[in-house]
Amino acid sequence: MLPSRRGRPARVPAALALLLAVTAAGALAACGDTGGLRGAGATPAARSPARLWPDLTPASSPAYDIGEVEHAPVKGVTVPGDDIRRADPVAAVRAEIAAHPDDYADAKARYHETSVHMADCGADGAGAGRGGCPVLRPYYRDLTGDGRPEMTLGFRLLPDKLTAVRVYTVEKGRLVQVMSYDDAVSAVELAGRTVIVRSPSEVAGYEYRLQWTWDADQRAMLLTSDEMLRTDDGGRHTKRPSASPSPSSTPSPSSSSSPSPSAAPSTSSPASAR
Repeated sequence: MLPSRRGRPARVPAALALLLAVTAAGALAACGDTGGLRGAGATPAARSPARLWPDLTPASSPAYDIGEVEHAPVKGVTVPGDDIRRADPVAAVRAEIAAHPDDYADAKARYHETSVHMADCGADGAGAGRGGCPVLRPYYRDLTGDGRPEMTLGFRLLPDKLTAVRVYTVEKGRLVQVMSYDDAVSAVELAGRTVIVRSPSEVAGYEYRLQWTWDADQRAMLLTSDEMLRTDDGGRHTKRPSASPSPSSTPSPSSSSSPSPSAAPSTSSPASAR
């Protein structure tokens, strides 16, 4: 570009001016494409579900009792100051064992080994999650929405290598069990007001994902979702369902920062309905 005096435009050689004009035109043309709408191809027509056997008489009652509602006061376990964190988790498991002697007491009972190993938990419940004690560490989270935490507890059902998952709340000074599920468990999660249990499937590449959510009318955690999901080689879902709300805070264990669920189906659990 040639030097210019103040107030006068610089002189541009003709060849350079032509080059600048072509460049500017190309830039403007490119900008014109940005954000433009493009066709995505043909859209398949929406179809409503096809109802089969419309003349079939609807069932009026369930065929099987799979224990949809669990609301049972736990006898003999105190809750000092109505603070569930002060309730003894080992005492809660011992109360359940005492209430079901056919499953635990007799030497030939299915889970007799669990009752034997309860001696490793100690007298005050401090042994939960330690050594040979079958009771896992409890976790505390408000699952009912009343501003107070519930206790989510697990214990191993031996020798089957199953896991019993329980949820307890407090009502009028009493410890009350509001969820009960036994299965071969690969993971347990708390999300919002929901307990999620993942279990291995008999079909390779799949797992079960069961979800319990608090229901104020039934005063219990209800099984609200039972899915069979495909997983990749790492055990993660290749398709994630829309889940419950993310937890507002991490669950607080009694003495550790990470849960250690393991595995377990009882005759009254929803697993029998699969």
